[in-house]
Amino acid sequence: MNELTILLIDDEESQLQSMQSFLKRRKHTVFTATNGPDGYAIAQKEPVDLVLTDFRMPEWNGLEVLEKMKELNPGMDVVVITAYGSIEDAVDIMKAGAYDYLTKPIDLTELENLINRIAEKRQLVEENRLLREQLQEKFKFDEIVSQSGEMEEVLNSAARVANSKATVLVRGESGTGKELIARAIHFASPRKEEPFVVVNVAALPENLLESELFGHIKGAFTGATQDREGRFEQADGGTLFIDEVGDIPLTVQVKLLRAIQFGEVERLGGNENIDVNVRIIGATHRNLEEMMKSGEFREDLYYRLNVVSIWIPPLRKRKSDIPPLVDSFIQKYASENEKEVKGITKEALDQLMKYEFNGNVRELENMIERAVVFSRNEFVTQSDLPTPIEVVPEGSLTDPQNLDDSYEEKLQTFERQMIKEALDQTDGNQSAAARKLGMTERHIRSRMERLGMK
Repeated sequence: MNELTILLIDDEESQLQSMQSFLKRRKHTVFTATNGPDGYAIAQKEPVDLVLTDFRMPEWNGLEVLEKMKELNPGMDVVVITAYGSIEDAVDIMKAGAYDYLTKPIDLTELENLINRIAEKRQLVEENRLLREQLQEKFKFDEIVSQSGEMEEVLNSAARVANSKATVLVRGESGTGKELIARAIHFASPRKEEPFVVVNVAALPENLLESELFGHIKGAFTGATQDREGRFEQADGGTLFIDEVGDIPLTVQVKLLRAIQFGEVERLGGNENIDVNVRIIGATHRNLEEMMKSGEFREDLYYRLNVVSIWIPPLRKRKSDIPPLVDSFIQKYASENEKEVKGITKEALDQLMKYEFNGNVRELENMIERAVVFSRNEFVTQSDLPTPIEVVPEGSLTDPQNLDDSYEEKLQTFERQMIKEALDQTDGNQSAAARKLGMTERHIRSRMERLGMK
């Protein structure tokens, strides 16, 4: 639990001391005052997160304390303590902007749960603030590195849809940068000051996904010791990015459809509808149309998600983006690792341009990071690149129908592929790879040397 700075205001000394002792044992910083004006004076000097104030006090009552504190710092949370059964007071308190209220005599377990919720909420707000500051610099459209016509089309589509409220489905292979485009849309939209919340469906067990998206109430399942907001509530006013929507099970698809359609969610185990104002951006590498045919994905949800579809082509289909991406990654990782690496040799770049990049931009970035770390020169060379980069050929070389390449080139290419596959299956053990291929270790080393393989 995060530690808070808490201000207690109560004209009963015994109540103050009891609560102060309880909160200090839980590592909170606690200030006390016996009346509103004294409490206000403390709040002016100290960075107070939470005010716990009695309602009936001389000078200022609880509502007056609430109004003064909110005027001083709207981000300060205020909880008012009222006499048991004073419903009218409680209604007025909540209308005036209190986070919550407690009734006397105070249940310490209830108090602790309340403070835990406030701490969790404040942590989320702070994380979103920091994230927003970082990403507004990092994820602007003009900072997405590309020069291909294919990516220009992607960015134009993303920019046009940013100011709308439309749900967007970003599609493309793993590693193409779908989340990057989603963030760019959010930070170019009117919601840019509000939260950008990410949920990766593929990274969550099926039994936790519903709770993660929609939240749960205390006791909803084993381990649910307190109420918890879901990602929809956390993203209220902002954008919810759902990565790998194609992996959402059918049971959860129904609730997701309702959330998008009606703008409301129901926590797991609860029966209350909670209004949310959330823009949805989904992403997937899967074929949703085929999944609809096989009954794995709901057709009505598909059309709700696929209002605007943006397809990011794989890196092998936009190879003109490789040189600027390489330059960008070299600059980034040279700075991070305090290396004097300025660029890449022509030969090394040529090898990258001929590589298939099944892992797309993510694979390229990993390669360049590794190359920068291992580089001993001002320029990344062929020897700095990982071994697979040298042995993965262009697809046309192994196509028997394509006769543009020479017979010898095709034989060498096929041999490289066989040796690489044997090495992959044996974790790089040359002796074991040779046995798989029915040759001696000396023979495989000789062939690798002749084929230019490491």
